[in-house]
Amino acid sequence: MSGMHSHYQSDPNALLKGISSMATRQLLTELLALYAAQGGAAMQLESVGGVDAAKRVQAGEGCDIVFLASDAIDKLVQSGHLEAGSKVNLADSGVAVAVRAGSAQPDISTGEAVRAAVLAAKSLSYSTGPSGVALARLFDGWGITEQIKDRIVTAPAGVPVGSLVAKGAVELGFQQLSELIHLEGITLLGNLPADIQITTTFSAAVRSASAHKSQARALLAFLTSDQAAAAIRRQGMEPARR
Repeated sequence: MSGMHSHYQSDPNALLKGISSMATRQLLTELLALYAAQGGAAMQLESVGGVDAAKRVQAGEGCDIVFLASDAIDKLVQSGHLEAGSKVNLADSGVAVAVRAGSAQPDISTGEAVRAAVLAAKSLSYSTGPSGVALARLFDGWGITEQIKDRIVTAPAGVPVGSLVAKGAVELGFQQLSELIHLEGITLLGNLPADIQITTTFSAAVRSASAHKSQARALLAFLTSDQAAAAIRRQGMEPARR
C-alpha cells in the first residue's frame, strides 16, 4: 500500500506502543531513547503519513499514545478514540524553504520576496499535510494559483519534499524545517518570514482503550519537560507554548 512505509524503533516487546506522523519521527526517536535510558518505559513507535495514522486510530489500531498535529488530536478526542484531558502540546514546527545544493538562492526575507521566488520557480513542491494546505491558501490569497498550478509537483506519500529538491526534481521546496535540517543535497534558505509563517503544533494524547495509561501519562510528562525542550530545538522545532 502506498504511504504505509513503517518505521519501527526500539524493542518490539516494549510496554508502550505509539503511532505518529512522519513529521515528528526523528524527534520522538531521540526523546524515546533518552527516556528509556533513564529507566522510563520503552515504546515501539510506528510513523506513517498523518492522515493514515488518524485513520488507523479510528479503525481501532492497538496503541497507547498518538502523536499528530494538534487539530487531528482534537478530532480523535472528540470522537472518543483518545482520552479527554490527556492531550499535551509538544512542539511548534515552522515551514522552511529549500533549493538543491549549488543552485541559485532566491531571497525569502519577506512575504513579497517569497511570492516573487514562487513565481520565478520552474517547479515547486510542498507537503500534503496541514502546512501544505495553508500554503495553497496563501498562494490563492496572492492570486497566483492559476499561474503556478502546472508547476506544482506533489510528493508521493511517504516521500519527503526535500528529497525531490535534492534530486533536482523540484526547484523550490516548502516543508517543515524539522524534515529538512538533516537532509543532504539541499541548501536551506531558512524559515518562511514571520509575516507568512505557517506553524503546526504537534500534540499527543493517550488512547482511551490503552491498558497502560499511567505509564503513557508519565512518558507524556517527560516529553513536555525542560530536558525534552533541548532535543525539540535540535530537531528544528520549538517547545510548544504551554
